[in-house]
Amino acid sequence: MHELGIVFHVIKQVEELAEENQLKEVASVTLQLGEVTGAIHEELKDCWNWAVKRTEVMKDCELELEVVPAVTFCEDCKKTYPTVQFGKTCPHCGSGNTYLVQGREMVIKEISAC
Repeated sequence: MHELGIVFHVIKQVEELAEENQLKEVASVTLQLGEVTGAIHEELKDCWNWAVKRTEVMKDCELELEVVPAVTFCEDCKKTYPTVQFGKTCPHCGSGNTYLVQGREMVIKEISAC
């Protein structure tokens, strides 16, 4: 279950930022999560709800998830397309000469304090 590892990493980062900014309590964290990260959103939220209760500044902190769509670029026809729908093969020209442009990221977008 890599969701727990993700949660621990995010909590550590938020705690460090809270300390740097002298925050006493964090109300919510918005995490941008790429569509093809492999993280299961329900599991992520369950792990989050369990883990934040064990922190000082994040005891009641809510986790908001924003999905970043996966987009692939074709080097042959220079077009992008939705990765999940078409996979590695470009729907425009049929080429497999493609790479993922976005959709695997995990970014702390916003931290809201009380």
